[in-house]
Amino acid sequence: MKILLLCKKFPYPLKDGESIAVHTLSRALSELGCEVSLLAMNTSKHFFKASTYPPEASHFKTIRTVGVDNRLKPAAAFLNLFSEESYHISRFVSPAFSQKLSEMLEAENYDIVQLETLYLAPYIPTIRAKSQALVSMRAHNVEHEIWERITSHTNNGLKRWYLRHLTKKLRRFETQALRDYDILLPITERDLRYFRNLGCETPAVVTPIGISVEHFGETEPLSNQNPSISFIGSLDWMPNLEGLEWFIQRVWPLVQKEFPQLELHIAGRNTPKSLLQLKKKNIIVHGEVPDSATFINQHPMMIVPLLSGSGMRAKILEGMALGKVVISTSIGLEGITATHQEDVLVSNTPDQYVESLRYVLGTDQRLTDIGQQAQRFVCEEYESLHIASRVMEAYTNHLVETV
Repeated sequence: MKILLLCKKFPYPLKDGESIAVHTLSRALSELGCEVSLLAMNTSKHFFKASTYPPEASHFKTIRTVGVDNRLKPAAAFLNLFSEESYHISRFVSPAFSQKLSEMLEAENYDIVQLETLYLAPYIPTIRAKSQALVSMRAHNVEHEIWERITSHTNNGLKRWYLRHLTKKLRRFETQALRDYDILLPITERDLRYFRNLGCETPAVVTPIGISVEHFGETEPLSNQNPSISFIGSLDWMPNLEGLEWFIQRVWPLVQKEFPQLELHIAGRNTPKSLLQLKKKNIIVHGEVPDSATFINQHPMMIVPLLSGSGMRAKILEGMALGKVVISTSIGLEGITATHQEDVLVSNTPDQYVESLRYVLGTDQRLTDIGQQAQRFVCEEYESLHIASRVMEAYTNHLVETV
């Protein structure tokens, strides 16, 4: 089976959920015998500069990248107010990318063209014109839902009005695009139900972010002596920054009162200056770190205080696979069927975060038990080869039906 992946950014290094999701599924499909190629935008926001492609990308038969300027531009954002087009989507429309896609489709007979996120949907007409390949959409999130949630937490009246206007157009585009796919690959069962409620009748296979279990060893016993908490996530993604700022402002003062020796260590790609210059007791801001697993392993607990967002959080799976105690909001855990006080701790308010810390720091054994159960849970439920096998089966069945 020949598969062409289209990505809105080059999915390396593996430091954010989208890149990890693309990598784990594409590599697993390759291991199962598929011939997988990659066409990725090399955007101004996530520019990849290297003389050679990273070794993690060696499973791709072919890799092509196209430079795309997707910067937010005030003039274009203003003019979009008078257009029916979604500004979120139009920033990723590129004639150069369309041309490269046409060339690849003319040079190779692909069985599947897999779009990684909604932002590649504008290229479906090009695919239909140049290829007989089936079009699948891997929906990493319900995109407009993210922005609805962000809008609801925005206090500035003018900004809230503008975001609501943009989100309405994004919702319309996302809903209409559901008719254009041959197969839908939502990342969670919950997202699939959401798409069905929007009227989607397309065949679908839930395709969560997977992990490769061989990368994670035995869990070390955790100790409540000199405990610390980690936060790691791309801080140019608004829901991550929004949630972290809420935690620092609303939760951390309460935590410090009850646990004055507890430290919070923050790492993230594109950390803003406001955080790098933060001066708060027992908060250490590291900026971007070379290796997420090494950073996570230095701290027995990890927080994911998301207030908005959609889809799945790859960093939760990574933390659990490393045997850490993850404390997350319900929104952060969407798509991960973990159980409170068994695999994870769920906290939605400042007081609940304090209660979770009180619960888990009560004894050494509780830290260790939850960490070990978290690792077992992830390895059983989210192994990448099992997920890829389901996708391959769906692709094979659909190809047979269309012959």
